[in-house]
Amino acid sequence: MARPKRGPGAGSVIMIDDDEVLARAAGDYLEIQQYSVDYAYDGITGFHLAGSNEYDAIILDGSMPGMDGIEVCRRLRRENKSSAPILMLTARSDLDEKVKAFDAGADDYLCKPFDLRELNGRLKALIRRARQRVSQNVLRVADLEFDTGTLIVRRAGQSITLTPVALRILEVLMRESPKLVTRQRIEHEVWGENLPDSDTLRSHLYALRCAIDKPFGRPLLHTMASYGYRLCDLSN
Repeated sequence: MARPKRGPGAGSVIMIDDDEVLARAAGDYLEIQQYSVDYAYDGITGFHLAGSNEYDAIILDGSMPGMDGIEVCRRLRRENKSSAPILMLTARSDLDEKVKAFDAGADDYLCKPFDLRELNGRLKALIRRARQRVSQNVLRVADLEFDTGTLIVRRAGQSITLTPVALRILEVLMRESPKLVTRQRIEHEVWGENLPDSDTLRSHLYALRCAIDKPFGRPLLHTMASYGYRLCDLSN
């Protein structure tokens, strides 16, 4: 497998999918769109390639023999500390599968069969957000701290690892704290015009709540039914 090509273009991606025909068809289309594409046809090879090379995005099949996509994603985040956007592909569309993918560290989710134009659109959005510069200041809400320059999140002095999408959601909520932020505002800030399905934001917020609230004594992320979300310490 070649290392990702560098230089002008839409970005470098790796396609990790045991369906070689589908992978090559998608890869051929993406190359026409000016992406540099590498391939892996099993989870173990994909994990090693994605962990040892720098890609602008990772396209990862959820179901593969040996090491499945969920495990590849989880290990890339936990062991390799990879921050590359991960787009998970799956033949299943139920909420439990989406939650598993997001809990493992995926940034977006696309069900098979998919339109190649949608794949391209989602990749563009993921890569654009990953490349965006963040302001060099530290946000604080109670004992939660987010350095938007280094993307380091801590609560009560403990480091917290979040996916790129979760970091963007957290930044929106912290900048607006203690004000209420509507669901529509969060979706627009994170995904722009390429809005996800109705379960995506809820899944990301669930994972965010598990990371910043569950291990600690009091919750900071609050759901206001039918209105939106806010990040604040209600105990004060």
